[in-house]
Amino acid sequence: MKRWFVLLAALVLCCFPSLGHAADEPAPAAPAKSAVPLLAYYYQWFDAGSWRRAKTDVPALGAYSSDDAKVIRQQIRWAESAGIDGFITSWKDTPKLDRRLEKLMAIARSEHFRLAMLYEGLDFGRRPQAVSRVAADFRTFRDRYAHDPVFLRLGGRPLTVFSGTCKFSHQDVARVTSGVRPDLLVLSTEKNAAGYRRLADVTDGDAYYWSSVNPDTYPDAPAKLRAMARAVHADGHYWIAPFAPGFDARRVGGTRSVPRRDGGTLRAEYANAARSSPDVLGLISWNEFSENSQIEPSKAYGTRYLDVLRELHGAVQAPQSPVAGDSGGGPAQHKAQRLVLVATGMVVPAVAVACVAVWRRRRSGSVSR
Repeated sequence: MKRWFVLLAALVLCCFPSLGHAADEPAPAAPAKSAVPLLAYYYQWFDAGSWRRAKTDVPALGAYSSDDAKVIRQQIRWAESAGIDGFITSWKDTPKLDRRLEKLMAIARSEHFRLAMLYEGLDFGRRPQAVSRVAADFRTFRDRYAHDPVFLRLGGRPLTVFSGTCKFSHQDVARVTSGVRPDLLVLSTEKNAAGYRRLADVTDGDAYYWSSVNPDTYPDAPAKLRAMARAVHADGHYWIAPFAPGFDARRVGGTRSVPRRDGGTLRAEYANAARSSPDVLGLISWNEFSENSQIEPSKAYGTRYLDVLRELHGAVQAPQSPVAGDSGGGPAQHKAQRLVLVATGMVVPAVAVACVAVWRRRRSGSVSR
């Protein structure tokens, strides 16, 4: 009888050879998710007309408005699919940006996605705003928004970044931060270790917004990031390490461009950032289309840079098309799965019946003899 059960097993394996490898060949493991939070800089200043000015690429979602809830939800789901934990969203206290921040908060909360706030300390002409206004806006953010659990907390305090601190004096930065630091983390955006040290006693760390570095022509970039990290960590403060997929601001008056090299730049800059012992990885950017540092799916690049980021940082799934249906597959895929199950249900019992019949005939002949 034992011989016929062996035959049954062999016949089943012939029909379904993959079953024979299930025990000794484990499925390929997904890339491990990094323990360091990854936040992407995110901008909410877009209206439908924004895409007609100084753009070399446009979103796959079209000429969207930052008020569009469907766009925001799709952006968050795409970001999560590539391992991004949250957005560092730009803000200052205006009716339009307040409305958009509140919409982003609601959708992020429903998607279990985190946010941090990037305060726009400079105006469109790169001039510092009035210190009184900056201080008032930080207090407004603390009182109106910061209590919401959607905001990422480090050491128990919500994370904020004060953009443009290099244009403000030590006294002015202190005036802004002194009233809110018991309740908020406020990071500077200084460009080197000396700049950070200038403000170390009135801030909680540094988030260097370095989108224009070319890792091929600036070999000292890794050392510079490590030096900044050492300075920040020496004070027990927080370091957000920057990395970007490329850069080109020539359409908005800049002179520099950094080629993307089909993901090569993103890989090199991610490695440099990760080696600087960051508390947070800061991706520049999700959707800064004017400076061409975006990784949001676009007409020119599709999902290429989400795919590269997923490989680097470890994520759980591929991004869906904005028109995609159930992530489990379409009707054709489900039909194929059902056919396999039906075939499995028919073949295995048929093989078993045939083997048992043969065994019974042999046993009957043996008894009669």
